Amino acid sequence: MTQPLLAQSYDTEVIKAELYNSTVQRTGKLDYRRTLSLSFKSAGYLAVLNVDEGETFEQGQLLASLNITELQEEKNSYYAQLTQAKRDVKRINRLMDEKLASERDLDMAMTEVETIRAAYQVAYYNLEQAQIFAPFSGVVLARNTELGELQSPGQAALQVAKLDWVVKVALTGQEISQVQLGQSVKVSIRQRGIIEGVISKIPAIANSEDNLFTTEVLLPKTNNRMIAGQLASVSIAFENDYFIYRLPIAALVAVDDDGKAIIVAKSMASTEFTQQSFEVFELDNDYVYLRANRNDEPLTVVTQGWQNYSLGGQ
Repeated sequence: MTQPLLAQSYDTEVIKAELYNSTVQRTGKLDYRRTLSLSFKSAGYLAVLNVDEGETFEQGQLLASLNITELQEEKNSYYAQLTQAKRDVKRINRLMDEKLASERDLDMAMTEVETIRAAYQVAYYNLEQAQIFAPFSGVVLARNTELGELQSPGQAALQVAKLDWVVKVALTGQEISQVQLGQSVKVSIRQRGIIEGVISKIPAIANSEDNLFTTEVLLPKTNNRMIAGQLASVSIAFENDYFIYRLPIAALVAVDDDGKAIIVAKSMASTEFTQQSFEVFELDNDYVYLRANRNDEPLTVVTQGWQNYSLGGQ
């Protein structure tokens, strides 16, 4: 039989079932949304370099170029061969009209045209790829070469970044399940104040080292200079369809072997307090959030002094 609580020895609070919402504060780091390593397809000596580290550029701007003399001559050579091969096809067609050439001769001539045309297209492509044009407006992060230096195919000459900024912030599995792409969040950056960003990337898997999910918050475009690696405070408000009882952490008596929270409470229709257990939705430094349903009745919960409550025989 339950012993009554001693009068004036405890505090109570009426807790109603409410939609769960909370705000999570995390510290993240500023970073470029997109970086790219730019390189040449063909080997050659660097003849043009129009940008240096830290400099900005516009989309379509010529950033660097190889000495294209050799590639230009190769393209011109294949073009001349292609022109001659087309003439040979016309000549063989005339000879066939005079019964002086065979279908086999024509087939070989047409094959030669296609072979040289393919080689010409490759040479033309290599000539185009001997120049690096900016794929977007951005900034040079690193320059890995010098004028006159021999470039190898695939060797990164420049590392660039698009001038779109994100804050990378780590969230837990439960938190990541509640955010949505395009969701607005508040970001506080030193010397910039509070600005509004949006969730732009939600990872599918957690980091192997800490089991956290690195989420990206896209910031609005700005002309102000920012620094990659600078710390930023991110405030994310969560709202969903879950109903909970939000109790002060002091109301939590214990957690049983099944992970349920034990509290001392009574329903509005009851006159006696009893120990009750609820599934825990979430726990933080200030509150314990217990699972509830939309139509659950309010609870009168002992928030202070539940130690004065005991089961019979204790």
